[in-house]
Amino acid sequence: MSATVYLVGAGPGAPDLLTLRAAQLLARADIVFHDALVPQEVLSLASKATKIEVGKRCGRYSTAQAFINKRMADAARKHKVVVRLKGGDPMLFGRAHEEISHLQAKGIAVVVVPGITAALAGAAEMQISLTRRGQSRSVAFVTPRVGEGERANEWVRAALAADTVAIYMGAEEAGAISRELIAAGKPRSTPVAVLENVSLPGATKNFGTLDQLEQLAARVCGGPVLLLLGEVYRASAIISAWQGTPSSSSPTARATPTGRARSSSS
Repeated sequence: MSATVYLVGAGPGAPDLLTLRAAQLLARADIVFHDALVPQEVLSLASKATKIEVGKRCGRYSTAQAFINKRMADAARKHKVVVRLKGGDPMLFGRAHEEISHLQAKGIAVVVVPGITAALAGAAEMQISLTRRGQSRSVAFVTPRVGEGERANEWVRAALAADTVAIYMGAEEAGAISRELIAAGKPRSTPVAVLENVSLPGATKNFGTLDQLEQLAARVCGGPVLLLLGEVYRASAIISAWQGTPSSSSPTARATPTGRARSSSS
């Protein structure tokens, strides 16, 4: 008789941001298939489990999805509690549908345990809401990534339609993202935030404007990165410009000696 496979959200990285249900399942797990970016402090909660890394990172060795699916199905026939531990939330850019479909086709029960996604953790860390009354009433979670054989990605359309945009897996394409959005009509002066290692001790954040996005993203040091765009970050971008933190020859948002912002064309 097959066990249940639990697709568990590991959250943004900090162990104390795991849900109670996730921590309890890790403690019970016989085997854990985990993403590459799940911190050791989280994995240590699965004290009795066999741990198998099945991570997918751009530009590095990745485990084929078909192989992950097979390993989980095989494990479900041998163990009582099988955990597939995914960074953030399993249902957001985690290829959960492929794993759920494969397991259910094999007659294996699946339970999904949500986790805190990076955009929500980042908003909490910065204390800047993704939505703000009268300023932002819509949020889009997008990624520019397109897998081989997949249909064209219309992320730009979604990004233009939303007041606040969270771009996942986009740091290495920051320059192209900036150019595509500007070409599609997004103002060059749109405030942006680049967050790295959200919720972890080494977390960093840089603010600027859309035409500075590539420069801001170049400052990251290899950790997971989230790009955020929207008017809710305007004040932080102005403060960064006042402090001289964005490296841009012609920033679009500067601070005057009175503390008010003025716009300049780039």
